[in-house]
Amino acid sequence: MSDQRNSSDVKEIMKELAAPFEAGEVKFKPQVVRGNRALALAYVDARVIQDRLDGVLGVEGWQDEYTPLPDGSVVCRLQLRLGNEWITKMDVGSPSEQPDGGDRLKAAFSDALKRAAVKFGVGRYLYRLPQIWCDYDPQKKQFMHKPSLPEFAPPSRTILPNQNSFSTPAAAQKRQSAPKSAIAGSGKNSRPANGKELLQRLREYDGRLAGQGLCAQGALMQYVTQEGVKAGHGADLNSWTDPAIQLAIEQTKAFENSIRMQKSEQKAVA
Repeated sequence: MSDQRNSSDVKEIMKELAAPFEAGEVKFKPQVVRGNRALALAYVDARVIQDRLDGVLGVEGWQDEYTPLPDGSVVCRLQLRLGNEWITKMDVGSPSEQPDGGDRLKAAFSDALKRAAVKFGVGRYLYRLPQIWCDYDPQKKQFMHKPSLPEFAPPSRTILPNQNSFSTPAAAQKRQSAPKSAIAGSGKNSRPANGKELLQRLREYDGRLAGQGLCAQGALMQYVTQEGVKAGHGADLNSWTDPAIQLAIEQTKAFENSIRMQKSEQKAVA
């Protein structure tokens, strides 16, 4: 009976890993350019992959190792805890064409993680999307309008960090003390409509995290604002629109993952 339950749990985990991402998390880059038209290639950042792994397995449910190769590429050895076993998948990431050597290597690390994660089903559906040709400005080297995903691609629900019922016992214990909703919200109001609403949700969520003793009051607000300024969005959150709002959602997840991990490590040391 336990083996059957374990097999069922693993199937559910794999289903969660393979679920489509939020539309705002999917980006596009031109793969082929023909005049003022370009073939849009859908992709997600490595940080989004990390959020998915955290959300489904918990921060202690996966681990990665990297080995740089002489040609500038990088091998990623990604291990996921599925049921009672650690399963390993490996793949190689290629460096970018950026002029800085450090940036090229960083891109190889990110590419390696994404490729290894695909072998577990994460983002695999992006490779099966139909071709999307869009209007393209060759002078500015950007799409005239953001490409749209087909109807089957957007997710049926949002997966938030440490909320999956099949993650590890330690992650489940963390969830009991975690707030029930992040600034991304749920349902029709799945994300703040404007900067004013974003600021309100951030303040509320900042207070919840501080109330749990995870951080000082205002720490989340300061972190998100700093990351927004770095990205060129300005310090006034009231004026933020997409993609600044999406950045705020991603950075809130990253901030919470970080402080919860720190708390967990402090308890382990104690």
